[in-house]
Amino acid sequence: MGSDAHLSVTHLVLTNKIRMRDGQRLYPVHRIYCVGQNYAAHTREMGGRPDRDPPFFFSKPADAASQSSAIPYPPATAELHHEVELVVAIGQSGENIPVSEALDYIYAYAVGVDLTRRDIQNQAKKQGRPWDMAKGFDYSAPVSELVPASEVGDASHLGINITVNGHQRQHGNTSQMIWNLAEIISTLSKLVTLRAGDLLFTGTPEGVGALAKGDEVLAEIAKLPELRFKVV
Repeated sequence: MGSDAHLSVTHLVLTNKIRMRDGQRLYPVHRIYCVGQNYAAHTREMGGRPDRDPPFFFSKPADAASQSSAIPYPPATAELHHEVELVVAIGQSGENIPVSEALDYIYAYAVGVDLTRRDIQNQAKKQGRPWDMAKGFDYSAPVSELVPASEVGDASHLGINITVNGHQRQHGNTSQMIWNLAEIISTLSKLVTLRAGDLLFTGTPEGVGALAKGDEVLAEIAKLPELRFKVV
């Protein structure tokens, strides 16, 4: 390696941290996992079969999690879509976790939006290619402040909603999940070892739609802080 080769640590993001609701604590994000097509109506909306096709997992880079009030419209797409989701923050390591114990691994909850370059995703599907650039781009995982699980209590029946410029786009309830939270955690823990710092996006109701520059987004889930951002 030449003498001019060097690493500029000034530009490195070593750990992405997101805020808790108390304003005092920060949660270091380790990884982001997302479960696909976990609401029956959305599965049908995307051309799937909820009675036959099980949900599946994909990931986003840790630094995709953002609490910025301004989310840049990503390059290389003309079809940016919103997907509002309940986000689970894992608080301890575990693998092969039984369903009966899975909820004990939840540290906190948040509201999240899985931003998707839908045109890139659709093209990848047609060509049988990975979705990485459709799902894992910069700022693709806006999240609200986190609330400890002990303060939220039962998260299995929470209203979930997203509006764009004051108009409702998605509305549902976490009780409509095909796989519940315990099943998601248990199943994922058989594929990877879950770690403290992992965020799990748990699926979205029907009604996903396009966003444009200037749009103002409000995502809400009962018991949790609202998530607001503007697409710039």
